[in-house]
Amino acid sequence: MRVSSNRTVDPLITLSDYAHSIGDRFLRGVDPTSTAAGYRAGLRLRVLPALGHIRLREVMTGLVDRAIDSWETAHSRSTLKNTIAALTRVFDEAVRDDLITRNPVRDRADRRYSANTELRHAKLILGPSDVARIAGACAEIHTSYGDHVMLSAFLAARSSEVGGLVVGDVDWESKMVTIERQCFPGAGGLSIKPPKGRRARRVPIIGPLEPVLRRLTTQRSRNLPLLRGPRGGVITTAALRDATSWDALVASLGFPGLRRHDLRHAGATWFANAGVPIHVVSDILGHASVETTRAYLNTDTTALQNAAARMDERLREAG
Repeated sequence: MRVSSNRTVDPLITLSDYAHSIGDRFLRGVDPTSTAAGYRAGLRLRVLPALGHIRLREVMTGLVDRAIDSWETAHSRSTLKNTIAALTRVFDEAVRDDLITRNPVRDRADRRYSANTELRHAKLILGPSDVARIAGACAEIHTSYGDHVMLSAFLAARSSEVGGLVVGDVDWESKMVTIERQCFPGAGGLSIKPPKGRRARRVPIIGPLEPVLRRLTTQRSRNLPLLRGPRGGVITTAALRDATSWDALVASLGFPGLRRHDLRHAGATWFANAGVPIHVVSDILGHASVETTRAYLNTDTTALQNAAARMDERLREAG
């Protein structure tokens, strides 16, 4: 009773009213240039429409579970992650305000999420020729979209890292591309910051990518952006999706459910299946741990056939 009498917030407040009352306080410590936008969208577009009308203290684990059940049938893993993270942070604030004694969303930290259609196809194995076909189809809409696909795959780079490249990052003497920044539209305008791993990395130029890079760098100033969209803006993964009708396009080419980020996975897999040591692949991707790199890699049929051939040869040598 003493705790209740000292509260400055209505103990019967709804989740929606509470979220509006705290504003952006639940985003403390979150990167304001990128992550915060995803959390805000998750709260506004999914959490509040599903649970906002319920009193804060009446939101139990079961209600959260049912909301997650509905979200995961329609959204990708990253969208689901941002939505749950936003909800968790709002309830953390409610615990600090003594409105509830525990956070019901924290109980869902170890939940195993079922795979929706997009996730079932996340392990599609793309070859260089497959990427070239996708790039060709995107280039029919605009050349820059095809170039973006090629750069994402053959540099095994994130979309924001492709947007951060400048002409001077391409070193033709060593045939290397240095990735040391990412560029993307943020809440306060265009954001430029270090890559996710906070360190620069170099990626070798693979043969199929060379014509694209030659065209993008020839007789251009070193400080100019390497690639921009048809209107001069950064090509984000969402812009590529909308401009190319991505889902329909990749499905028509035989790759239903393929994500733009899978292009980076494809590039990583090519390096690994070519026999490049995993610690080198990890450096190319900018990962701090090879365990993270392992999750990116898919073994293709050729690699399995080569493994069988080596095993047969070993067995013959053993008599």
